[in-house]
Parts: sequence; C-alpha cells; structure tokens
Amino acid sequence: MNRTPSGTVAPAPGSGAAPAAVRGRWLRAPEATRANALHSGAWWLWALGLATAASRTTNPLLLALIVTVAGYVVAARRTDAPWARAFRFFLVLGAVVVVVRVVFALLLGSPVGGTTVLFTLPEVPLPEWAQGVRIGGRVTAEGLLFAAYDGLRLATLLICLGAANALANPARLLKSLPGALYEAGVAVVVALTFAPQLIADLLRLRSARRLRGRSDKGIRSVLAVAMPVLEGALERSVALAAAMDARGYGRTAAVPPAVRRTTTALTLGGLLGICAGTYGLLAAEGAGFGAPLMAGGVLLAMGGLWLGGRRSVRTRYRPDRFGARAWLVSGSGAVAAAWLIHAGAADPSVLHPSVVPLSAPGFPPAAVAAVLTGLLPAVVAPVPRRSGDTSP
Repeated sequence: MNRTPSGTVAPAPGSGAAPAAVRGRWLRAPEATRANALHSGAWWLWALGLATAASRTTNPLLLALIVTVAGYVVAARRTDAPWARAFRFFLVLGAVVVVVRVVFALLLGSPVGGTTVLFTLPEVPLPEWAQGVRIGGRVTAEGLLFAAYDGLRLATLLICLGAANALANPARLLKSLPGALYEAGVAVVVALTFAPQLIADLLRLRSARRLRGRSDKGIRSVLAVAMPVLEGALERSVALAAAMDARGYGRTAAVPPAVRRTTTALTLGGLLGICAGTYGLLAAEGAGFGAPLMAGGVLLAMGGLWLGGRRSVRTRYRPDRFGARAWLVSGSGAVAAAWLIHAGAADPSVLHPSVVPLSAPGFPPAAVAAVLTGLLPAVVAPVPRRSGDTSP
C-alpha cells in the first residue's frame, strides 16, 4: 500500500480498485463550465413541455406532481444569479391564483351545477339584462372543486414558466435568438433581468434596516426603501443605455423592399398558423387540423425569421451549442407533453376527474411515469457552481 501526501492509503497498482472521486465522477453530472453549460433554450423547451402537459389535465394529483418535478429540478440546478431567486415568487403567485379563482367561484357562482350545497350567501338582485350572472347565492362543493382544479392548472402553468426563468440565463438566451428577434429579445431580457434585481435590492435594503434596529414592516418602511430601489434601477438603466449605444445597438443593413415584404408575409402567416395550430392541439374538437397547421406555421415563421435576420449586422462570439444534454433536457419535457396529449385524446376521464358527481381523482401510472421523465434534467444537466461551494 502507498500513502498519499494527505495521509490516505492509495490502492496498489494493478489491484483494480479506483479512488472514490474517480468512481463518483461517472455517477454524477459534470460541473458546469463555459464549454459545457446547458443551452438556455433547452430549459425553456423543457418548461414549455411541462406547461403543455399541465394544460391537458385538471387532475390535482398530476398537477401537484408537475409542480414537484419543476421545483426539484430548480432546486438541483439553479445558480446564485438574481433571476434564479424569483422562483419562490412564482410559487406565491400560483397560490394567489388558486385563492382568487376559488373566491370568484364563491361570489359569482360556477358554471358547474351541483346538489351538494355547503352554504348560501346573500344574493344581490340584478336587472333583467344581466340574466345568467349572479352575485352570491348557493355555494356547492362541485362548483368550488371545479374552481380549485381550474385555478391549480393555471398556477401550474405559471410555476413551469417560473422554473424556466430561474434556470435559463437570459443573456445567453439572447445570444441564441435569430437576428430578426434581436431587438424584441433585448427588451424581454432587460425586463426579465431587472425585475429580479429590483426584488434583490428590496430584500437587501430591508435586511439593512433590520441590522440597524429599524422596522422592516409597514407602509413607512416600504416608502423608506422605495427611493433607493428606484435610484438603483435608474442607474442601471442609464448604464445599460450607454453600453447599448457604445456597441452599436439598432444598426440595420440595407435590405431590398421585396425581401422586406416577403419577410413580413412569411412571419405573419407563420404566426397565424401557429396560433390556429395551438388552438387545434389544445381543443378537443380541433385535433384533426391542429398538427398540420402548427407544422406549416412553424416552417413559414422560420423562413420569415431567416429572411429577417439579413437586416442584422451583428455577429456572435462563441455561440452556445445545442448538445446531447440539451436534447435530453428538452426531450424530457416533450415526452411528458406528448404522452398527456395522447392520454387525453384516448380517455379524457383519466386526466379530467369528474366533479358532477363528485369522485376522487385517479393516479394513472402511465401519466405519472411520463411526468416523472421531467426529472431527467436533475441528472444530466451540468451542476452549477454556487458561491458557497469550495469543493474542487
């Protein structure tokens, strides 16, 4: 046996035993570096796949499983960047959506009838032209349950988008956008970047007030930190405008009028086709024409974006590659979406539990397995290095 400089015993040559660090290297994802960092678009495709799966069901068990999958992946693969800290606010927003939806069902009634009356609220008399609308009246368990299922579905959609916002680097996503969408992408990236920074500034100033022995609750404390937060946002806006001006933002190349008209026609036609195809995929009665319209719209939009990119004179420095890990991450979300779409078309009762009459939601094993494929990014995506991580 040989002893290493640290005092541990190293395996003898030819013994076949490998150090634990070497064995563990093959059992976990590599550490994220500039060369192997996951493409930001893969995170959005994964999140959109989960959101599509959530839009196909009102089963609360499946929706809760989708939220759990998204939250676990965010906890395992998010960084310490400001935008990565906003995921909990999407969770709070989802809870608020569910509460608001249920409150509306309490006050305004529900389109779903029912016989299980929980209680009766005082009803406000309305004129004849407002027939079909009521304020107050009977509150049924079926109506509340339908509202809770509907609100939970919308909350799950928001949480999936929040997961993409927490995992994808907006600056690197901007690099991958087509040239035709560069200006719009800059506006979106600035909005997605500045909002979490405002939240981080607010939390930092509230912590500073607590350390000084001052109260951080109430209207007076909010007014005290509002001015420094707005001042910091204004300083960042001025610095961003100066940096964009120094880099020649807004320059365009000369393009013939015929190319501009063709670009506009292709882009608008593609967007209309995508909208109609999306409706066909989401609506049960449009399953026949949804997929062809979606495919045609995507092709037209891609042609329009390719022609529109000729106006852009910018270049890309070290563009991100959509590698095998990115395909696995985005494919896991696509598998969940495709399976739930197929399951909903084959047997809608599996994904939409009955509320009239009341029945317990099921837990279909095939749909559960499809949703659990969304956990694949927690295994294959590179592990980000956090500020407190000092391991080699």
